[in-house]
Amino acid sequence: MTTPSNLPRPFDDHSGANLADILERVLDKGVVIAGDIRINLLDIELLTIKLRLVVASVERAKEMGIDWWEQDPALSSRARQGELDRENEDLRRRVAELEAEARP
Repeated sequence: MTTPSNLPRPFDDHSGANLADILERVLDKGVVIAGDIRINLLDIELLTIKLRLVVASVERAKEMGIDWWEQDPALSSRARQGELDRENEDLRRRVAELEAEARP
């Protein structure tokens, strides 16, 4: 079965490529969205909320100096291992202190 050439195709090949191109550009360049919300009552500031959102690829974020996920034990196995090493060292130090106190 053939479709007439003047009818739109149900899935345009270019629409997916355009979205992918836009996403690639956003991730490559990065986007920062910032805004402040202030609530005042009679010139008295009651509440200030500062919103900051950065959308970028991991490589671009690292270039900008953003790498908090590498130190978060919930997100990085390397950070989790570092936390376990520190905890083990603290426990060894406490055991050594307790053994030193128990000696006559």
